[in-house]
Amino acid sequence: MVTRVATVAFQGIEAVPVDVQVQIAPGVPKFLMVGLPDKAVKESSERVYAAMIASGLGLPPKRITVNLAPADLPKEGSHYDLPIAPGLMAAIGAIPRDALDGFLVLGELGLDGRLAPVSGVLPAAIAAQSRNLGIICPASSGPEAARAGEGIDIIAAESLLALVNHLTGHQLAARLQPRKYLPNGALPDLSEVRGQQVARRALEVAAAGGHNMLMIGPPGAGKSMLAARLPSILPPLNPRELLDISMIQSIAGELAGGAISDRRPFRAASLRLHGGSGRRRVAGKAGGSESGA
Repeated sequence: MVTRVATVAFQGIEAVPVDVQVQIAPGVPKFLMVGLPDKAVKESSERVYAAMIASGLGLPPKRITVNLAPADLPKEGSHYDLPIAPGLMAAIGAIPRDALDGFLVLGELGLDGRLAPVSGVLPAAIAAQSRNLGIICPASSGPEAARAGEGIDIIAAESLLALVNHLTGHQLAARLQPRKYLPNGALPDLSEVRGQQVARRALEVAAAGGHNMLMIGPPGAGKSMLAARLPSILPPLNPRELLDISMIQSIAGELAGGAISDRRPFRAASLRLHGGSGRRRVAGKAGGSESGA
């Protein structure tokens, strides 16, 4: 019999449904992983095996096949560890076969059975909610998953053993709440600039209209100083922009414990142009400002 567990693959910030199919059959003991897995996914067999042994769950000496469907979609990342482990546990009868019905699962396993945070939990939680599913994830990623909304059912466990105890009803995991916004420090303010009337007017127009800016001039002209003060006059993020930025930060692994900032992102860098001593600075639109050659 085949055990199925729902998870996702990431294409940009989109979470694409993936069906993890686990089968234990008679034959020469072997752990096979199919479905276009990358190196990190292939190595999950060793992490899953060690984590189950550490949790007191042994695997039978049989042929184990894990298929990640659809088979023509490349699978990348370590978040497939956790979907595979409960699938194996259900296959050997350690947890009820229907315990994972209605849940989307993702997380990385340590050799001692602890669950490590992974990137992309917020997009995965939003995808789960759109499919009327709950989500099972590491405890440290629980506050991030809670950002998807109050209606989603979240199981956030510290370890594989804690997840087994929850699914079997021995010890239930606590409901996690989304973290509050990160405290924002003081920004360099445009009101501190004296002079530069034309540049200040250009910054105000760009901020109000969401335009791009190209700042060119010799070193010391004030390009970096002005660009660093652009975020102080940008309009606040609307809910859609906040969600989009949070999803990008989630995929990049930059959400610290699920706490997000309502400040527009800002990056700054300068590159010396070839054939001259001048520098070029670019301030971007919408998400904040960005500089570069």
